[in-house]
Amino acid sequence: MEKSPQIIYIQPLAPAKPPEGATCNGCGICCLSEPCPLGMVVSRKRSGTCLALHWDQQQLKYRCGALTDPAATAHQTLPDALRFMAPIIIWLLKITASRWIAAGAGCDSTLQIHHDPTPNSTD
Repeated sequence: MEKSPQIIYIQPLAPAKPPEGATCNGCGICCLSEPCPLGMVVSRKRSGTCLALHWDQQQLKYRCGALTDPAATAHQTLPDALRFMAPIIIWLLKITASRWIAAGAGCDSTLQIHHDPTPNSTD
C-alpha cells in the first residue's frame, strides 16, 4: 500500500539522501519522517519526527541522540515520573543503540524525495 505524501522540514544544509543501501550520510530523511523501533520507544510515538534526532551544526548532518548523547536523550525524552530510571536507560542506550538503529548497515529508507520547486517568498 502506497503512503500519501508527507511534508517534512529539513535543514537546508543537510546532505542529499543517499541511495538505498549506501552508507548513511546523516541526511535525516528516515528519522524526520518517522521514528525507528528505538525511536518509537524513546519518542513514545509511532509517527512524525523522532525526538532523539538532532542537527549537528559542526558536522552539518543529522545524528541520533540515542547513539551520540544517550544521557541528554534520556533526560530529554523520559517523562517526569520515570526520570529516576535515567541511569538504567542511559546504560541501555549505550550498549544497544547502535544495533537498534542498525548503525553501519547502510541507508534503509525507501522514501522518495520531492523538493518544492517554488521558493518561499519573504514579501
